[in-house]
Amino acid sequence: MVTSVDTEALKVLADPLRMQIVTLLAAESLCVCHLVEETGAKQTNLSNHLRLLRQAGLVETEPCGRFLYYKLRPAALEAVAAHLGTLADTARATAEAARKRPCA
Repeated sequence: MVTSVDTEALKVLADPLRMQIVTLLAAESLCVCHLVEETGAKQTNLSNHLRLLRQAGLVETEPCGRFLYYKLRPAALEAVAAHLGTLADTARATAEAARKRPCA
């Protein structure tokens, strides 16, 4: 069963811009100014998306002088990936066993 944390993380990752942000942060920690440069999105829009990513526990911040750098939380992504992997394993076993629930 999908938990609310898994559901929230999946909803957050479903947005194309947030997925682009996550992909960029996988390579390096970045501040909002870098993300504006890389994505072409407006700063306020990026800040809103980053807030959602933080609330879902997928990214964290690290202050550096007057800048705030964002970085991925690998464990959070691994938890989502593990959950999806478990679902895939279950589906594979169900298909191989040709299990079907009979209709009434």
